Amino acid sequence: MVKGVIEAIIETFINMAKNSLEILVLTLWSCFAVYAIWYLTSANKYAPLTFSEADILWKIHKQSIRCEGRKWCEIIRGGKIVGFECECGYRHIQKRPITVSTPETSVLDKLHTTYKS
Repeated sequence: MVKGVIEAIIETFINMAKNSLEILVLTLWSCFAVYAIWYLTSANKYAPLTFSEADILWKIHKQSIRCEGRKWCEIIRGGKIVGFECECGYRHIQKRPITVSTPETSVLDKLHTTYKS
């Protein structure tokens, strides 16, 4: 009789452990999936702009909202221009997702070369 009670208790603990392990694994995978989605969608880094690109973006800003600002100043990160700030308070910072790589040269660029590769 004691042996049957002990076996029943051990079996109960094993079933509880299996259920807990399943819940733990499901929770860990869910957390990993949520973190991966967050990282890929919100992790950004600055993309540098040239002075002329920033100037053109500022002119587009002026035309699109009829801004009265006459000056803009550069936003610099890491020694490179990454955006601008208008007199009106508008700030534009050029960012790109971490997962984006630099584009490859197009087929047309390869066709216009004077050397054979």
